[in-house]
Amino acid sequence: MTDPKKISIQDYTYLLPEERIAKYPLAERDASKLLIYREGAIKEDNYKNVAAYIPENSLLIFNNTKVVEARLLFQKPSGGVIEIFCLEPHDQYPDITTAMLQKEKVWWNCLVGGASKWKPGQLLEKKIKTAEKEIILTAGYIEQKPGSFTIELSWSPASLSFAEILHYFGAIPLPPYIKRAVEEADKERYQTVYAHFEGSVAAPTAGLHFTNNIFSELKKKNIQRDFVTLHVGAGTFKPVKSDTMAGHEMHAEWIDVSKNTIQNILHNPDKQIVAVGTTSLRTIESLYWLGVLSRVQERESKNTELLLLKQWDAYKFDQYKISTADALSSLLEWMNNKKLERLVTKTQLLIAPGYEFKIAKGLITNFHQPQSTLLLLVAALIGNDWKKVYEYALKNNFRFLSYGDGSLLWKKD
Repeated sequence: MTDPKKISIQDYTYLLPEERIAKYPLAERDASKLLIYREGAIKEDNYKNVAAYIPENSLLIFNNTKVVEARLLFQKPSGGVIEIFCLEPHDQYPDITTAMLQKEKVWWNCLVGGASKWKPGQLLEKKIKTAEKEIILTAGYIEQKPGSFTIELSWSPASLSFAEILHYFGAIPLPPYIKRAVEEADKERYQTVYAHFEGSVAAPTAGLHFTNNIFSELKKKNIQRDFVTLHVGAGTFKPVKSDTMAGHEMHAEWIDVSKNTIQNILHNPDKQIVAVGTTSLRTIESLYWLGVLSRVQERESKNTELLLLKQWDAYKFDQYKISTADALSSLLEWMNNKKLERLVTKTQLLIAPGYEFKIAKGLITNFHQPQSTLLLLVAALIGNDWKKVYEYALKNNFRFLSYGDGSLLWKKD
């Protein structure tokens, strides 16, 4: 087995010409090209026909997170512009939903463009007028931390939630490799049609291709749908700068999964479970390891209020050889003991070659950046054939990254 800590990211690179990066989505979501890979064989079609390549009675898992308008621009009295990019809530909040519903003020961990020109204690202010009222948003610099700033955002009227404030003042944060200004159409097209829970700063892009017509075709084959929530953080674009993965710190992201979804996965062990997007895959695989963690804590007589999955836990706990059914059952038992209907926690799981998949049999995903942890995840699923897949996509005019085309990849036996 490959030791993921010894993986050199230089082995997971390819030449991606700038012109192959999709700057805009196609006019129709399901018109994007679809590459289908199974056991070394590759074919292509369009997303509108994706149901034809998924067996009857399969289970598709989608990420229903919603992208928030996380970019805030403030103009200083001197004319300079300060850009605040809202990364994630301050640690004082138990989860993203709670933070998004805050009234009057909130603390947020942010990236700040032009921070050197913003003095601690100096307040920035924006105003807008609607037909009914004037809304004022104020930003205060609290502290600088490694990699981010803590910013207090306050507003009036105080009856508005932070989610509403972002709708009024913020802009959709397109990925850094889409080198153009945000346009009005991005508000709709950089969201999935099933986006529901606000909290992401990047879209779960594999889901951007799905339409109600596709869902109708899936239903005809009795292919079930279920949903998890992983709020995608800016860390998804974090480059790997270390020589080996041992020196890379994987970003942690919030997940929110209902007891019913866990039961659905547990009670359908023979189904072909397909994750729509790397975020969905990371979430359902994390469920297995959180179940193992709950079993380990029970053996060690630990009673924690929160299960947190660290970067290397999957490789450390693999020694226990706990079945998927036992792990998910243990997780449900832990939730029952805590009287929880939803599991809300953070996962830092790194899926790289050497990882053994416990739940997912297939993955629907876009084409990812060279030397990225997302490309490592693809390589974990289909081995060195990732090179064959990406070479085919490059030679056959597939569009890459968030607004690009995608693939259906079946786990290599």
